[in-house]
Amino acid sequence: MSTNPDNFARRIFFWGGIYGIAVLVPQYVQDQKVGRLITTPLEYPEQFYGFIGTALAWQFVFLLIARDVMRFRMFMLPAIAEKLLFSVPVFVLYAMERVPGLTVAAAALDFLLGLLFIAAWLRTRPAG
Repeated sequence: MSTNPDNFARRIFFWGGIYGIAVLVPQYVQDQKVGRLITTPLEYPEQFYGFIGTALAWQFVFLLIARDVMRFRMFMLPAIAEKLLFSVPVFVLYAMERVPGLTVAAAALDFLLGLLFIAAWLRTRPAG
């Protein structure tokens, strides 16, 4: 990976956005399968689709950040929050035995991306 902070941030946000789109879009047609995987049927599909839609919108923000990391640097802060506000509660819920391991795996990937987003934020700090 390049030592240029802009390139690091650009790659992290680009691939984060691509990954997110790749895993979120198929869920629009797999609500029943997701319900079976988490062992309970989806009682509130509007919450499921609302979550998927909101998360998908953020993937496009990540791609926007990747196009011009310095111009959109301030968007990195809510992008970090988007990753951590999902992953950290899932870890707590798992400790309380309220979510399955499959959910923790997804949260772990989001947590890793959150850490990489923090690194991108720190590496793109303006000089001075």
